[in-house]
Amino acid sequence: MISNYIVIVAGGSGKRMEATVPKQFLLLNGRPILMHTCERFYQYDNTLTFVIVLPSEHIETWNALCKEYAFSIPHKTIDGGSERFYSVKNALDHIQAYQNTQEALVAIHDGVRPLVSLETIDKAFLAAKEKGNAIPVIAVIDSVRKVEDTGSSIVDRTQLRLIQTPQVFKLSLITKAYQQHFSENFTDDASVLETMGETIVLTEGNAENIKITRPIDLVIAESLLKNRDAI
Repeated sequence: MISNYIVIVAGGSGKRMEATVPKQFLLLNGRPILMHTCERFYQYDNTLTFVIVLPSEHIETWNALCKEYAFSIPHKTIDGGSERFYSVKNALDHIQAYQNTQEALVAIHDGVRPLVSLETIDKAFLAAKEKGNAIPVIAVIDSVRKVEDTGSSIVDRTQLRLIQTPQVFKLSLITKAYQQHFSENFTDDASVLETMGETIVLTEGNAENIKITRPIDLVIAESLLKNRDAI
């Protein structure tokens, strides 16, 4: 049986949250956000191998929280890097050392997106299995303008999509992509793969799958979590 992986990247500092606690450890309905995120994927598939990437200075705190909240999902904790790129690379290098088959899939997810739907996860895994990669997106509903030195101009929003995670890949493809040198143009894992000439496959995300980065996001997430059965 092929073992699939979930890499959860949790390297936030909490600066935009105006908090002294790293945002992935802030409480959401009485439990750290990162635990909610892990539990969502465990609910989807409890056979996934979990790899959590944290800054080295946060690992001790995470271990203490796991004891305090009786968090029992089996996982491996990996040191992060100076950029998200290096954090993901560290996780992939760890997986590659133990994975015997390149047919495995690996999902890469933001640690502070605890409200991803099971349907979004499933669509991404199914598409990646067939096509090699899958990136969940949602449509832009607001008007968008491009700002330049001479003014601004309207942008056709029907041609735009907002990118979410989990981004799911065949292990062989994304591992090869992460052998490249870091570039400032790498804004997500899909952009790393795309530089190899791969076509990026888009799947349907869910609007509730917000990234908790500001105080208002935490308020919204609290409300959504109370109605999670609808997500």
